[in-house]
Amino acid sequence: MAKSVLLLPVFYLFLLLLSVISGITSVIAQAQLLSQKTWCVAKPSTIELALKDNIQFACNNINCSPIQIGGVCFYPDTTISHASVVMNIYYQANGRNYWNCDFGGSGMISFGDPSYGNCKYD
Repeated sequence: MAKSVLLLPVFYLFLLLLSVISGITSVIAQAQLLSQKTWCVAKPSTIELALKDNIQFACNNINCSPIQIGGVCFYPDTTISHASVVMNIYYQANGRNYWNCDFGGSGMISFGDPSYGNCKYD
């Protein structure tokens, strides 16, 4: 009887220790994810009207010269490309929070740099 009474607190202490270790591991993993560079791009399935709305919204809040004629990101001259560029500029300018890439469900976080040629997604 004395052994089982003694084992119960040891068992609870063991569970508590596992819980703390698990929590620390989770915090470390989240910190690594947050420190990783991310970009915001338009989902390929997004309809044209939503992409145009995203461009208008973003350009009301950030500098959209990169997608203007002569801008470093003008080509390819497609709505999805232009939307992705300005959505990312907006996302980066507003702290890279996941909610700054939502755009009504038409944005997605990318873990790979979508830059191409002279068009840099900084």
